[in-house]
Amino acid sequence: MSEQTADTAELGEKIVKVLKTIFDPEIPVDIYELGLIYDVLVNEDMDVKILMTLTTPNCPVAETLPKEVEDKVKSIKAVKDAEVEITFDPPWSQDLMSEEAKLELGML
Repeated sequence: MSEQTADTAELGEKIVKVLKTIFDPEIPVDIYELGLIYDVLVNEDMDVKILMTLTTPNCPVAETLPKEVEDKVKSIKAVKDAEVEITFDPPWSQDLMSEEAKLELGML
C-alpha cells in the first residue's frame, strides 16, 4: 500500500469519526450509525466528497445538516476541500441503520 493510499484511508477514518459527532435532531443517533452516509470519497488531492441522504426529502434539517457535515469535514486539517451531495436514490430506510443505532432506539 502506497503512502498516498495510507493517507487517504487514514483521512477516511478521521472523517467517519467527525461524522459520528453529527446527530439527526429528531433521532438521538449520529448520522453515520443511522445509515445516512452512503459514501465517503477521498482523492489524492485530499478533496472529499460525501454522498448522503436524509431520513425524508422534507426533513427539517435538509438545509442545515449537509452544511454542518461539509463544515465539520472541512475543519479536519488534512482536508483540502469537501463537498456534500444529497441523494434519495436509494431512499433511506430503517434497514440502513447499524445494529448499534437499532439497539439505541429500542428496535432490537
